[in-house]
Amino acid sequence: MTDRLYYTDPYLQTFDATVETAERRGDRLLVTLDRTAFYPTSGGQPFDTGTLGAWSVVDVIDQDDGSIAHVVEIGSRPGPLDPASAGPEGPALRLERRTRLHGIIDWPRRFDHMQQHTGQHVLSAAFDRVFGVRTVSFHLGAAASTIDLAREMMPAEIAAAEAEANRIVWEDRPVAIRFVSAEDAATLPLRKEPVRGGTLRLIDVEGFDLSACGGTHVARTGGIGVVAVASWERFKGGQRIEFLCGGRALGRFRSLRETTTASVRLLSVLPEELPASIERLQAEAKDQQRAIAALQTELSRFRAEELAAGAAQVRLRPDATEARLVLRAVDADANGLKALASAITAKPGFVVVLLSASTPALVVVARSADVSLAAHQALSALTTKFGGRGGGKPELAQGGGLEAPAQAIFDAARAAIVASS
Repeated sequence: MTDRLYYTDPYLQTFDATVETAERRGDRLLVTLDRTAFYPTSGGQPFDTGTLGAWSVVDVIDQDDGSIAHVVEIGSRPGPLDPASAGPEGPALRLERRTRLHGIIDWPRRFDHMQQHTGQHVLSAAFDRVFGVRTVSFHLGAAASTIDLAREMMPAEIAAAEAEANRIVWEDRPVAIRFVSAEDAATLPLRKEPVRGGTLRLIDVEGFDLSACGGTHVARTGGIGVVAVASWERFKGGQRIEFLCGGRALGRFRSLRETTTASVRLLSVLPEELPASIERLQAEAKDQQRAIAALQTELSRFRAEELAAGAAQVRLRPDATEARLVLRAVDADANGLKALASAITAKPGFVVVLLSASTPALVVVARSADVSLAAHQALSALTTKFGGRGGGKPELAQGGGLEAPAQAIFDAARAAIVASS
């Protein structure tokens, strides 16, 4: 069993320990020690990183036997390997039991986790104390952390709990570590019932929260810095709250400040005027889209007349009925091609195959209501031959991704549509 130094001193950044086991797995090595300051992934908190001897620690695993395995990258830095005894997996290890190693914790990562985890205790206790709402689960992520509440909260309630949490932070209350038996814990006002027995490690935020927890925490609530709720959403019948503490909150503030400053400069408005300005721009954009759509429809009607006038009389598969065939490449997007094809086929007796001027090509196949042609089948013949994908209905089909010159696509379309003479 590994002596967990972080249990009693989460501020410990360096330590010395002796090797208990060392097992090589490919380009990685799993090392267990008699003692460690590295925190393993547990209780919603990620593992610590850092160095162990000459190697980088890339994972820390809490094993079933009570030991902690440190996963290190053998190739990250030179280590105690023996080139003279190389085997199929490379040089053999000279890292034997009782070898002494020096460990160094990645302190910025550790302290960030301490801020977030202690902040979670305080925020969860605030929701519990002010509104009687329990925290169901907690996750400490790389960019933000979340707690899942048992019920959905109103925005004003969330703000009130956030304010209460920050009151505790700014009072700089002591955060103590206590060890008690399960029997003694049963007599204490724990915020949440422990999930295991035996000796329990309690985190005591003076006069505010008492919880069983194996994670790392700051020594005083002032070390949290600030607790900022970033967002919330419904989740499994309750609510998921995303929050940031300390350095993470500062980083998010800087990002928002830069975004706001850039937006204010672009729109020439004050920060508090941004929402109204964005709403106005959205309304103007919708008006412009409607105007553009109306102009495109009108333009399509005129262009349809031009294209229809140049259509060739053909006989169609499979029954040799006659129709007028339009084969043209047009500088338009998918919506423009559809609008133009629909304008032409609004008249009786037409089959239309339109391509985009861009490559890979977009294609639209359409026919008038009185023409017996399956447009989607004709499109399928083109995508089968030239690649791409698409679909549609007998009267109109569209696709994209065709890799071929326009004339080759038109020749294939004519062959698929027109009956042999």
